[in-house]
Amino acid sequence: MVKAGDERFPARKVGKRRGSSRVGLALAGGGPEGAIYEIGALRALDEVLEGLDFNDLHVYVGVSAGSFLAANLANNLTPGQMCRAIVKHEPGEHPFVSQKFLKPAVLELVGRGATIPRLLWQAIADYALDPEDKSLFDSLTRLGRALPVGLFDNRPIRQYLEKIYSLKGRTDDFRKLDKRLFIVAVDLDSGEAVKFGDPDYDHVPISTAVQASTSLPGLYPPVEIDGRHYVDGVLKKTLHGSAALDAGAELLLCINPIVPVDTRRAVEAGVMRRGKLIDRGLPTVISQTFRTLIHSRLEVGLSRYEDLYDGADVVLLEPRRDDYRMFFTNIFSFSSRRWVCEHAYQATRRDLYARREELAPLFAKRGIDFRVDVLEEDRDLWSSVGHPELSVSLEGGPNGARVARGRKSPKRPAAPAGVLGDLDAVLDRLEDHVLDIN
Repeated sequence: MVKAGDERFPARKVGKRRGSSRVGLALAGGGPEGAIYEIGALRALDEVLEGLDFNDLHVYVGVSAGSFLAANLANNLTPGQMCRAIVKHEPGEHPFVSQKFLKPAVLELVGRGATIPRLLWQAIADYALDPEDKSLFDSLTRLGRALPVGLFDNRPIRQYLEKIYSLKGRTDDFRKLDKRLFIVAVDLDSGEAVKFGDPDYDHVPISTAVQASTSLPGLYPPVEIDGRHYVDGVLKKTLHGSAALDAGAELLLCINPIVPVDTRRAVEAGVMRRGKLIDRGLPTVISQTFRTLIHSRLEVGLSRYEDLYDGADVVLLEPRRDDYRMFFTNIFSFSSRRWVCEHAYQATRRDLYARREELAPLFAKRGIDFRVDVLEEDRDLWSSVGHPELSVSLEGGPNGARVARGRKSPKRPAAPAGVLGDLDAVLDRLEDHVLDIN
């Protein structure tokens, strides 16, 4: 396995070469922020790997937010198109606006709230029948059933994909794809992972499968399919890269945007005042806990591939643990979405350049030209996809790999006009203020 972005993991090969050029792609989750990071990383790979078409790989595997992107690639949306969709409304396309996917689950909230009177009456009655054996608190625990299982409505995810897959040359049917696509979710009532796209599950629309795979409990409600309820595939595994290897991939590219942050250098870097995540409250503590758990599970899973898949090579790309601006960026700010995508693009270029001597031969034996000359050029993401006016200010790195310098905020391109523009400006100022006080 070759892991780019972390010097603790020297390159190593998994098993022997079998001489095939079958390439697979596995994309992990990470919410809107993770999806945008993966789009930037994919664009960098697309430029560097000549002879590899990211719309014509042997197999795609997507989990959670990664399922959204894997399904798009399998449906012939290019990394460049997805970059533009973040910030522009292309003719015939539908723009990716993360706020669309955070609409309150009104029906769920109202429906659960309507059960409170009945549950309260049952709790009081239960306590009255046997007050010596049960405390009032014990009886009132049944009110927990009134808590919503998801705060936001995930139907817009399905509706968005239904629209873009209805265009010519695309499909919402696994069976009509000319390549293999697996979208992984977890059956809530059995705890088992399910690969939508397998013969037993390929009748499920791709858009519905993505809706299920992105249903993180607490954030989105479970999705009912054929009488079963499904939730986020990350609950079982982080990448499910084994699904691609089982399907015959001999070179597997993995992108994981979820890593725990290491703040030991944050004060020295001028990003935090004390370097203590606890200062940022419960959401940050939960985020760090979640990131640590799923990343440790990822490392365990990848370590098993060497014995299980003789002949396969695995390349893992992910952010550095001291990538502070990435960890603290407010993804719902319009300009921050541009910054994250550009940042991922440059960070991936930097990782690939640092590992060029290890990666170039690995790709070459699969007939793929690893373009070191492209990495040595001074490039920016938005110019490469035809929108130089959106370029953000990332200064300082060698070989075209620009990085943010110190605490300097990215240059803010013009935000959308009207109410959205005002909201964007407020979010930008709030983000800078949070970085200053921590």
